[in-house]
Amino acid sequence: MRTLVVSGINLVDGGALSVFYDFLDVLIECEYYKEYKVIAMVSSKKLFEKYNDYIELIEFPKSKKSWIYRLYYEYIFFKKFSNKRNIDIWISLHDITPNVKAKKRYVYCHNPSPFNHMKLTEIKYGLKYYLFSKFYKYLYRINIKKNTAVIVQQEWLRNEFKNFFKINNIIVARPSISNLRKIEKKIDNGQKVTFIYPSYPRYYKNFEVLCKAVEYINDRNIKNFEVILTVDGSENKYSNDLIKKYKNVSNINFMGLLSRERLYSIYSDADCLIFMSKLETWGMPIIEFMETQRTMLISDLPYAYETVGNYNDVSFINVDDYQLLAKEMINIIQKKHVQKKNIAMPITQPYAKNWNELLKMLLKIEDNLD
Repeated sequence: MRTLVVSGINLVDGGALSVFYDFLDVLIECEYYKEYKVIAMVSSKKLFEKYNDYIELIEFPKSKKSWIYRLYYEYIFFKKFSNKRNIDIWISLHDITPNVKAKKRYVYCHNPSPFNHMKLTEIKYGLKYYLFSKFYKYLYRINIKKNTAVIVQQEWLRNEFKNFFKINNIIVARPSISNLRKIEKKIDNGQKVTFIYPSYPRYYKNFEVLCKAVEYINDRNIKNFEVILTVDGSENKYSNDLIKKYKNVSNINFMGLLSRERLYSIYSDADCLIFMSKLETWGMPIIEFMETQRTMLISDLPYAYETVGNYNDVSFINVDDYQLLAKEMINIIQKKHVQKKNIAMPITQPYAKNWNELLKMLLKIEDNLD
């Protein structure tokens, strides 16, 4: 039986851990574990208990304690491990190309930090993010040309990797979206217009451009609207500074982080999604809100066009232009909004629409060796 290793020792929570789960779920649902001995390198076996019957789990509890441990595992321990096994495929799910011996090697790169031009003045919101923005691309570079292919989420990232790392063996693979829920249809009762910007408050999420837009609208004595932000000031320094500066601005509801159930309930009543993030590889709230078929005001950046795809009511706005954002919001409040349709640009091959298609692609490459 052939051997397939999936490593993600740094994935412990949030969307990154969901990616790991989704990947293993597809391996099991498609019964690839019957053709391959699957080994998963994880931070904690407890987080992956549901896979015990199908996958051999090897845990590295120290992997999140420091980068020293992480780099030791990726570049030294994994090399020793792979030398003792006849490994057919090694898939690294978290950016770093490990130093391993395998017939085929793949790395999944989903951290956009290297392509974020963080200002020195923003360092107060996180030294780690600042360092990532400056140095992570050099970590990406280590061993990257030894991969059979590099996997990214969007075409714009493929182009960035081609330009910076001078490689062409790049697969665009969209993450599987398995947890989308049906959103109830809004009943228009003529009450105030509701905008929502749902996201964890990190500095690059750019909440302040929306706050400035609300101030601009308030100065024109326009009422009958509400802006919901999933921030309350307790999350981090960025959110705390945001609350201090804008807590007294009328029509902003700083609601704090929401459960998924509560968020979807607000989606069902909201008139418009605003998503002005300066840095994403995907943008899950966009995908979620598209189910409503209602208006979206989105960052005028490459990731947003790709995530939106074909959609009938979306406007793309410069991430620093609060006045244009405000004017678009005023049109919605005053029922003067004109729908704008986005047409998805074709994605070049190799391309996989979901994890299932990606695995078929990777395993087919392996089969062709036989």
